[in-house]
Amino acid sequence: MPEQGYEGAAGGTAPGPPAAVRISGLWKRFGEQIAVSGIDLELPAGRFVGLVGPNGAGKTTTLSMVTGLLRPDQGRIEVVGYDVWRDPVPVKARIGVLPEGLRLFERLSGRELLVYVGRLRGLPADETEKRATQLLDVLDLAGSQHKLVVDYSTGMRKKIGLAAALLHNPEVLFLDEPFEGVDPVSAQIIRGVLERYTASGATVVFSSHVMELVESLCDWVAVMAAGRIRAAGPLAEVRGTAPSLQSAFLELVGAQDRGQGDSLDWLGGAR
Repeated sequence: MPEQGYEGAAGGTAPGPPAAVRISGLWKRFGEQIAVSGIDLELPAGRFVGLVGPNGAGKTTTLSMVTGLLRPDQGRIEVVGYDVWRDPVPVKARIGVLPEGLRLFERLSGRELLVYVGRLRGLPADETEKRATQLLDVLDLAGSQHKLVVDYSTGMRKKIGLAAALLHNPEVLFLDEPFEGVDPVSAQIIRGVLERYTASGATVVFSSHVMELVESLCDWVAVMAAGRIRAAGPLAEVRGTAPSLQSAFLELVGAQDRGQGDSLDWLGGAR
């Protein structure tokens, strides 16, 4: 499995699909802490891409820079051929984002929120209404569309946030831990919408630390730890001969033997 320096689709022997995202020499520091350590990565278009890693790996920081929410200290980022920081307007027109710690206009109803987003995106009013109605229906929010967002549950907030991110039909959708705190029914609904979206040729970039979920959803994976890319490629290639992505991941991040020492030999013993 390749280490940092993996060249992505461009490094293969046969041309693959065009890159949805190209990252080169990306760095981000917070004081003395290096959150992202000079990563190079290409994410293929038209795929369900998983960005996986333990807590603190740098996933959220990377996605924040890729989506134009956080300025990098160094490096270049292109999304569908546009430089994120030199050409922010065409980039933002082509992406949808469901960030971690989602903040919404809570004093709007679910439908009002989507209509507002549609106006911000410059969609015609009738098209916005049509798309909002369809998204509310598919995401099982039609019965709550006139309820204020402040009264939505966690799963409902994730679904209305996803609807807002999809409303303008972006080319690339970025999701940061979209299933965290979501009940199984809502998770299944979200999953179905995302699978339908990628089947149309769009790209989903999805960060998570839940390997079973990534393995069931994604067909292309990048493994991140300590601010670096440890491996990247098709799921089967990254998993290699390991029995599961979880096993391969633990080996890649050097975590398979942690917690096996005798420092807690008192735990569970005779009292």
